[in-house]
Amino acid sequence: MTRRPTTPRLGLGVGMDLPWGERIGFTRDPGRGDTVTPRVANFLARYQERFHYLVFAFQPGNRNRLRAGDYFAAYDALFAAAPRIGHRALHHTLLNMATLEPIEFDAVAAFTNALVERYGFAWIVEDLGLWSIAGKSLPYPLPPFLTDEGLAACIRNVRGWQSRLAAPVCVEFPGFTEGATITIGAMDAFEFFRVVADETGSPVTLDVGHLLSYQWSQGRVGPRRFEALERLPLLACHEIHLSGCQISGGKFRDLHHGVLLDEQLELLAWLLPRCPHLRAITYEDPRYFEDGELVPKSVANFERLAAMAAAWLGEEAHA
Repeated sequence: MTRRPTTPRLGLGVGMDLPWGERIGFTRDPGRGDTVTPRVANFLARYQERFHYLVFAFQPGNRNRLRAGDYFAAYDALFAAAPRIGHRALHHTLLNMATLEPIEFDAVAAFTNALVERYGFAWIVEDLGLWSIAGKSLPYPLPPFLTDEGLAACIRNVRGWQSRLAAPVCVEFPGFTEGATITIGAMDAFEFFRVVADETGSPVTLDVGHLLSYQWSQGRVGPRRFEALERLPLLACHEIHLSGCQISGGKFRDLHHGVLLDEQLELLAWLLPRCPHLRAITYEDPRYFEDGELVPKSVANFERLAAMAAAWLGEEAHA
């Protein structure tokens, strides 16, 4: 059954990739137990009032078992560090929506639904990609097979998760960054994604960096980066992601380093009036120092993004 998020326009949110054992992420503290690192806590203390929701990416703390209770202490600590952020969502990494292999739904669904019950996630999002092959996790998700078989598998898998998960499932347009992914199949990725959205009724997430990475792969650079975007399922768009990207040597890099390109904000400006059901704009993977302060190179365009999101949010308030 297709579920759609029921939230009003939320404005600007923060997306966080929080691996275990890194300076930005979760840690196992001998005295306090599982918790967020001081750097994460300091960032949230400084900036939580700037964000209306928090979405974080699931990272396994233990690859030998999948038990929701193993994550409660860490996730409790994360949300306790940001008490003023009222809405929460989960960026999954275990759904593997583009796989051609049979999916063992039950264990991941039970794990996820236990988290939904405890934390009230308003939606669950995952890139429409291959996150693992033959049980082996990939360092970066690969785009789906752009073939008839790949399309049928994506539709089948999305429907499978929709029927099993207790929160609405958003499907995210995948990345096509040169050097990090490979593309198999000749179907147009925008059309492919639109068909998945149409056939499943799923709300979608549009990652601006992912869109630009595909445009670059098709030679649509400079002024041409706005071409063909109307093929996307814009009316189904629930969320837009923006993460730090870079153009170097004529190549587009989706680096998640916190520094937004002008081109990303220009594409956001193009999308906003064309996505009437948009509810959330996510600044994904900010980068900050130990005291929680954003890295200086990221500040100017973060503030531009925040102003755009505030203006967009204000449109609904005055409608």
